Amino acid sequence: MASHGLTYEGCNFLRQRLVLSTLSGKRVKIKNIRSKDDEPGLRDFEASFIRLLDKVTNGSTIEINQTGTVLVYQPGLLYGGTVEHDCNPQRSVGYYLEALLMLGPFMKSPLKATLRGVTNDLTDPTVDLLKSTALPVMKKFGIDGEGFDIKVRTSWYSRGMAPGGGGEVVFTCPVRKTVRPVQLTDPGKIKRIRGVAYSVRVSPQMGNRIVESARGILNQFLPDIYIYTDHMKGANSGKSPGFGLTLVAETLNGCFLSAEMSSTPQGQGDPILPEDLGRNCAKLLLEEIYRGGCVDSSNQSLALLLMTLGQQDVSKVLLGPLSPYTIEFLRHIRDFFQIMFKIEVQKPLEDERKGGDKVLMTCVGVGYSNISKTLK
Repeated sequence: MASHGLTYEGCNFLRQRLVLSTLSGKRVKIKNIRSKDDEPGLRDFEASFIRLLDKVTNGSTIEINQTGTVLVYQPGLLYGGTVEHDCNPQRSVGYYLEALLMLGPFMKSPLKATLRGVTNDLTDPTVDLLKSTALPVMKKFGIDGEGFDIKVRTSWYSRGMAPGGGGEVVFTCPVRKTVRPVQLTDPGKIKRIRGVAYSVRVSPQMGNRIVESARGILNQFLPDIYIYTDHMKGANSGKSPGFGLTLVAETLNGCFLSAEMSSTPQGQGDPILPEDLGRNCAKLLLEEIYRGGCVDSSNQSLALLLMTLGQQDVSKVLLGPLSPYTIEFLRHIRDFFQIMFKIEVQKPLEDERKGGDKVLMTCVGVGYSNISKTLK
C-alpha cells in the first residue's frame, strides 16, 4: 500500500487526505472530484490550498488532469521557513491555518506563514477561535517551551470579513520532532468565560449590543465573564462590513471549550440582529459545554493527530461525542498510519449533571521521528 499509495474518490475531506499524505509520505490519488457537477473539478480555494502545501514542502509532485477531476499528490519533505500566501476568499484563513497547525511542528525549520484573506466567516474557525483553543491543545502535547514561541497573530488593523476579505494573519510555529504523550481524562468544571465581540465597518454600538445579550444568558450560570469589544472602521477594517462573537470557556484543569458566530456576509442571506447573534452564540457555548470533553469539537482531529504522532507510549484523551469530520479523520489515520484507537463510551452517572456521553480515546503513538527516518 505504501509503495502504490492510496486512492480515494470524491471531493470530501480533501484537506485531511493531503495533510496526512504529507505527514506519512504516502502518495495519494483522488479521482471523480465533482465529476457529475455542472462545474466539475477542483474549486479555487482547493487549488489555493494545494499551492500552499507546495510552498511549505520541498520536492512535492502535483498532477491534475485537464478537467480538474483527478488529483495525484506525491508529497515531498516538510521544509517550513518563511511563507507568504494569498488565500482564496471563498474560504477563510482558518481553513488554511488548521492544516498548518497540524504540519507546523514537524517542519525542517521553524515556520513563519503570512496568510492574507478573509479572517472571519460563517464556515471555518476564525483566527480568534484557533488562537484561544488550538494553541493550548498543542501546548499540552509539548509543542512549546523555553526558547520557543507559538503565536497566531492578527493585525487588527486588517481584520477582513467575508466576502471581501482584506485581513492578514502571521502564524509562527517551532519545530518539535517528538510529541509527548498526554493523559487528558478529567476536564474539570468551568471557572471562567472570555470572549471577543468584533465589528468592522458598522456602528461601534454593535459590539456592546452583542456583549449585553450574550451576558444575559451566561450570567445565569457564572459570574466570571469578560467579553472584550474590538471595533475597527475605515481603511483599517478590511473590505466588507460585519460583526461577530467568539466565546471561550476555561475549566479548572486548563481545558478550553469554544463557540463562535458571525453575521451573514453582505448581500448574502437574511441579515441577523446583534442581539440574536449574541444569544445564539451563548447557547452554542452552553451546548459545547454540555457535550464536554477535554478538547472541543473543532479541535478533536488536531488532538487525535498529535496522539498518533506522539512518542511510542499510551495517550488518553476524553472527548465529547465525535463529530462526523472526526470520525472520517480516524478512518484516514488508519489508512495512512495503520493506527487504530481504543474507544470507550462513558455515560454520565445518574446523580451527576455532566451532560451527554463522553468518549475516551486511547492509542499508542507511532512516533513521527520513526516516520521521518523512513522518508529520508
